[in-house]
Amino acid sequence: FSPSVLGTREHWDAAYERELQTFQDIGDTGEIWFGEESMVRIIRWLEKHKVPLDSSVLDIGTGNGVLLVELAKSGYMNLTGIDYSPSAIQLSEKIREKEGMSNIKLKVEDFLAPSAELSGFDICIDKGTFDAISLDPSDAAGKRKLYVGSLGRVLKPEGFFLITSCNWTKEELLNEFREGFDILEELPTPKFCFGGRIGNSVTALVFQRK
Repeated sequence: FSPSVLGTREHWDAAYERELQTFQDIGDTGEIWFGEESMVRIIRWLEKHKVPLDSSVLDIGTGNGVLLVELAKSGYMNLTGIDYSPSAIQLSEKIREKEGMSNIKLKVEDFLAPSAELSGFDICIDKGTFDAISLDPSDAAGKRKLYVGSLGRVLKPEGFFLITSCNWTKEELLNEFREGFDILEELPTPKFCFGGRIGNSVTALVFQRK
């Protein structure tokens, strides 16, 4: 991928500072990455596989934290969101307060250098964070390796990793996560037709840690 400002912390700090101001001004929670259907897809998978409601869930790059709010509304109780942007965590804290979801834990953390307390999760979820890391102008390949290493540390053996991406195909993601993770399932995503060929604009996969 070509390097992009979308891969820089400065971009996301500025973006979430704007979204925080907008929320304070008019109560708008901001953009939902990949739309509401992406959250429904994740929650349906958890429900279908009868993932216990007390399972520990980590949202990697939580942004405005809306996914965690929806998980809490669905009955999940042990929820943590991290983001390297303090503005994103400020925004997600305000949305958490507005929704009355005091059981959601939020913290400023860089997933590429996670603190020791960030460990032992049953479920890790990523909607677009791995995509953003892949666009980092400084050593994106090295940072992708760090990401996979961090995932192996924070996710329990046999824990589930649900990733939604618009930059990577299924085959590419299988290659990126081949060390330490098995593919369980590809989740259905919207299809598009272009030039007589059918494809997916979004890839959603479920891995299990070995």
